[in-house]
Amino acid sequence: MAYKKIEDVTDDFWENEVNDYNKELIEEFLSQGQLSKQTLKQYTSALKIFAKWVYDFARNKNITDLKPRDALKYQNWLISKELSSSAIKFKRSAVSSLCGYIELYFSDEHPDFRNIYSKSIPNVAKTSSKEKIPLTTKEIQQIITYLEEKKEWQKLAYVYFTYSSGCRREESRQLLVEVANYEKFIDKKGNQKEYYLTHYIRAKGQGREGKQRKFSFDQKAMDAIRKWIEYRKEQIENDDCPFVFASKKKDGYKQLSPNTFNSWCSEFSEVIGGKAVHPHLFRSSRATNAVVEDGLDIKKVQKLLGHSSSQTTEIYVVRDDSDDLDDLY
Repeated sequence: MAYKKIEDVTDDFWENEVNDYNKELIEEFLSQGQLSKQTLKQYTSALKIFAKWVYDFARNKNITDLKPRDALKYQNWLISKELSSSAIKFKRSAVSSLCGYIELYFSDEHPDFRNIYSKSIPNVAKTSSKEKIPLTTKEIQQIITYLEEKKEWQKLAYVYFTYSSGCRREESRQLLVEVANYEKFIDKKGNQKEYYLTHYIRAKGQGREGKQRKFSFDQKAMDAIRKWIEYRKEQIENDDCPFVFASKKKDGYKQLSPNTFNSWCSEFSEVIGGKAVHPHLFRSSRATNAVVEDGLDIKKVQKLLGHSSSQTTEIYVVRDDSDDLDDLY
């Protein structure tokens, strides 16, 4: 099923049509400074959509006058728009967070106001998604061979680093050129390890700072990164862009946009015969191949991916259960 999206609210509508008090509440909530840049952008879009819904379907009244039945109506409206369950849950969560903020910090002005998303309103059921099939080591090698033949050094560095480190798309974007000068990690006992550590990178987590952690990666990834950085210097002598993954502009380079990684993955998909490839699949593939093919303990993979629980890591590992069924039959 192809899910739809709701268009963002225009600046003109936001400024001239939305209830002034609702604008004030939403803007104050968004200005707390506790959200990451990307999350702030998503919350802003979600809450403006909610404010427009209040204008269109709830007589543009104050949010503080809304009741749980309005929350249910809004949720049903989102469902009618054929959004994915994750999109609906996020928009519901944004409104619930806003209401929680109002309930906590505006209790003197609105002592009777309660979060309109109470436990009595059930969340939407998770919709089925396409089966996620990890990349095999053979398929990853196919992509690598193709990129080497095409001399696509940046894409090659991306594949090696992202797969080796198991990082997400936004985490790859933050990788700094300085890592090309790093030496292999040396532990507290003075032993040199067979891997490198990055600088601190903002990983997925709550708040503006998120969870800061270092990612480990292997020699092949380092060689690919160094080759790409060397190539960049040959193209533009005074390259002052601090990020490894960058796009060329008139007088240098600038940090690559997130969507560029998606575009690259579409190209990789064609290389391996049309199998769906997206940036996050490298993370799942790394976990699956480490556990299923290499036989590593799930706890070791948990540390690589930065999960607080091995149960979370287990979600990333896709296993073939056909052998278990063979035993049963």
